[in-house]
Amino acid sequence: MAFEERFDRYVCEGDSIACEIEGFRVTARIVRADCPEAPDRRQDGFWPSLYINDPGFIGPGNNFRERLARAQAEAEAIMTAWRRDDWFYCGIVLAIECETVELETHAASLWGIEANYPGSDNAYLSEVADALLADALEAGRSALARLMRSPPARAART
Repeated sequence: MAFEERFDRYVCEGDSIACEIEGFRVTARIVRADCPEAPDRRQDGFWPSLYINDPGFIGPGNNFRERLARAQAEAEAIMTAWRRDDWFYCGIVLAIECETVELETHAASLWGIEANYPGSDNAYLSEVADALLADALEAGRSALARLMRSPPARAART
């Protein structure tokens, strides 16, 4: 069970993919994360280091100064791209409906994902949507069962 559509190589907030499964329509959309922290603040070890006790330790081996220089240049390029808003952190949020009735607007989600990350083709965004699909379907089944158990609302008398 998976989405047949895939997210594009370049995505924007609000982009979505959808599929039909078991009579449900499931939509996965990209929502920009509201956490303004920069990548180097969010990730221990973002900046490379030669020191073994640092989270960014590049590891032992030959050519450590060359490896450090490459890792440093890569980290700087990632930060520059983030500051230019070339990439952003997002969540993949799945909504589910049945016969045009929206059952859950937030049936499943995963947050803190990099969108348009330098060197990425965004394939991971679609993989996350696929991984969340079972949870969204379960939420949809539960919501539909709740609705089916509820008595119809009575019209107000005037």
